[in-house]
Amino acid sequence: MHIPELPNLIHYAIPFFVLTVLLEVILTVKVKLEHYEYKDALTSISMGLGNVLIGFLSKGISFAFFTLLYEYKLFSIPFTWWAWILLLFAEDFVYYWNHRIAHESRLFWASHVVHHSSQQYNLATALRQTWSGGFYTFIFWGPLALLGFHPVMIVMQMSISLLYQYWIHTELIDKMPRWFEAVFNTPSHHRVHHATNPQYLDRNHAGIFIIWDRLFGTFEPEIAPPVYGLVKNIETHNPVKVAFHEWYAVLHDFWFSKTTLGKKLLYFIKPPGWRHDGSGILSTDLRKAWEEKQKKEA
Repeated sequence: MHIPELPNLIHYAIPFFVLTVLLEVILTVKVKLEHYEYKDALTSISMGLGNVLIGFLSKGISFAFFTLLYEYKLFSIPFTWWAWILLLFAEDFVYYWNHRIAHESRLFWASHVVHHSSQQYNLATALRQTWSGGFYTFIFWGPLALLGFHPVMIVMQMSISLLYQYWIHTELIDKMPRWFEAVFNTPSHHRVHHATNPQYLDRNHAGIFIIWDRLFGTFEPEIAPPVYGLVKNIETHNPVKVAFHEWYAVLHDFWFSKTTLGKKLLYFIKPPGWRHDGSGILSTDLRKAWEEKQKKEA
């Protein structure tokens, strides 16, 4: 099979990221006459730069993993136009489940929480990426290599997905055309995902296509104004604390909780907010309380 040499899209996109962030700052301050949180944006950009640098190692590990699995592939899928279309949907399907589980299991939330830690929602927020997730979340994409998609194709499509999701991190775009909103992830859909409003928690996990959320019951339209950040915000601009604060918290819960080893291990598996003594509050609890309140007020 001829393997074409494909460019590193993320590296080529960095100048575009810089220009569009600057444009958004100008539009926010000069046109919308709103305050722009520069410290928060600098933290997000620092996280993005760290992700790129660490990615030289983590992407090498993930590529080696895909290459190993590719040796046992079920089919030989060529580098052709229809294969890229298949991979577009297959990779996005994998992304949806990876992203959903990242909100439902604290082991994966420990790295993904970084992206949700900003109380702002702008293009700089899109750059607030994990420093640790790249070393283990790639396992979700392993089945694509087993199916027969070449590792080069998988890594390329993962980059395409990440680039697509950049533009949806903005409040400057209200709604896209109805047909587009029905099929694709949009700024409106993703604002819901970043919001801490009870009705918005753990909703709209889409990468490129919102169809997965519609199919699997995690879709929520944007109605009430979103409130961004975490249920309990960390209140820091220190990139190191942003990157590792949840790892510290989960390890602290594991080590110091006075319970059995089995229940200690559940701190890695159960959703964020879970406590072994039943005192924890999950996002599902917050959503249920909100729904009951809405019924009483109706």
